[in-house]
Amino acid sequence: MYSTTDFRKGLKIEVDATPYEIVEFQHFKPGKGGAMVRTKLRNILTGRMQDITFRSGEKVGKPDLESRDMQFLYRENSELVFMDMTSYEQMHLGEENTGGKAGFLKDGQECRVLLYKGRALDIDIPVSLILEVANTEPGAKGDTVSNVTKAATLETGLVIQVPLFVNIGDRVKVDTRSKEYLGRE
Repeated sequence: MYSTTDFRKGLKIEVDATPYEIVEFQHFKPGKGGAMVRTKLRNILTGRMQDITFRSGEKVGKPDLESRDMQFLYRENSELVFMDMTSYEQMHLGEENTGGKAGFLKDGQECRVLLYKGRALDIDIPVSLILEVANTEPGAKGDTVSNVTKAATLETGLVIQVPLFVNIGDRVKVDTRSKEYLGRE
């Protein structure tokens, strides 16, 4: 069981026998009454977003989730195909079920796949990844204004904002939760 004090972004909880992932949460105290926790949850089974408010200190269940090490093989239409590293069994997962994490996957990459009752539901990837810039416009020479960014397409097809000095072929570190540029490698 988890208490509302344990809530953090990415935590998997179970409410009314349905597994959810916490996308956002905020503690607040209304004018009268006890403190509350407002949450934005993603239903792991359907991918739908839902807002639920809990009383402070309220308990929620821990879902019966299993995670296995798998290798991402390829994309097939809107499905992602993974191979179990121990049994070599292939599993399909809908790209929409990953909450935007599919944009960080490249062929052959290893990750953890979340299973709920034997069905692939979601993927866990590292908090930051190093990816190569596949395409970006050249920065204007002499433009030294701070915090100026430009769009860059990474090797996985994901588009992020990077500083002007980043060029094609550079390897950049990206935060997988916020899709933000963290630095060059």
